[in-house]
Amino acid sequence: MNILITGIHGFVGANLVAALETNHTIYGLDIIAPPKDGVIKTFSWDEISEIPEIDTIIHLAGKAHDTKNQTEAQVYFDINTGLTQKIYDWFLQSSAKKFIFFSTVKAAADTVAGGFLTEDVIPTPKGPYGESKIAAENYILQFLPIDKSVYILRPAMIHGPGNKGNLNLLYKVVKKGIPYPLGAFENRRSFTSIDNISFVVEQLIIQDIPTGVYNVADDESLSTNELIKLIASTSGKRSKIWHWSPQLIRMCAQIGTKLHLPLNNERLQKLTENYVVCNNKIKSAMGIDKMPVSAKNGFEKTIQSFERK
Repeated sequence: MNILITGIHGFVGANLVAALETNHTIYGLDIIAPPKDGVIKTFSWDEISEIPEIDTIIHLAGKAHDTKNQTEAQVYFDINTGLTQKIYDWFLQSSAKKFIFFSTVKAAADTVAGGFLTEDVIPTPKGPYGESKIAAENYILQFLPIDKSVYILRPAMIHGPGNKGNLNLLYKVVKKGIPYPLGAFENRRSFTSIDNISFVVEQLIIQDIPTGVYNVADDESLSTNELIKLIASTSGKRSKIWHWSPQLIRMCAQIGTKLHLPLNNERLQKLTENYVVCNNKIKSAMGIDKMPVSAKNGFEKTIQSFERK
């Protein structure tokens, strides 16, 4: 099949190309359009009218969450909402039969205090990242075609080779033997390995799965302490976890927010919050009982890729 991937030069896009290029013909759409291995041609957004006949569009292009809070709110809406509207309008007029939009769990809820997040929750995003993503979702849901399939994916935090961000920071802390001071925070979090993402996308392409909104996550959730131990064991290091006073840590994070330091309120919340995502709906739609890659094995692959840098 002919597949168009927007945001093809990003972390997820690069991994999807590697996963899909064997069985599909891949085209790209991005702000810049240099040649890329495994891609027939990448078009710029100004060249959208030149894109050949496509079977499936995978819309990844977007503005990622800025944990330093230095991005203007309108930038999120211009990119996450505006570009989604542009490519979705093109999809509706095209011969393509499937549209896969990568939203985020943050479009549904900024926090999950207890239990787990399901697709039927009333969305209550906080901040321009989640708000711009739910605005894009709502635009899509207003114009669902009867003769095409549309999938809105809400993945938990995605990780894999080429991953950057909080996980990379955590890896560097462990690798350098720096004690992790947040051991007193008890939490559970859902993540998504890039291999499970690639599997889900492939199934959406080849199967006749109903249009809908789907969470995507690994089957198992992990605590940050468990993740620290996994990073340490995979890296051949000894884990060092300190149980400092949560009150003291929160005070340090407040200072870090004001001074734009690595530990700030946003990052502290991400590292210590409970955020468990239910993936039963997408598994049921695909006809499987469990995801192909466990959380442990997925993280080991990601950590090993950090080791090779």
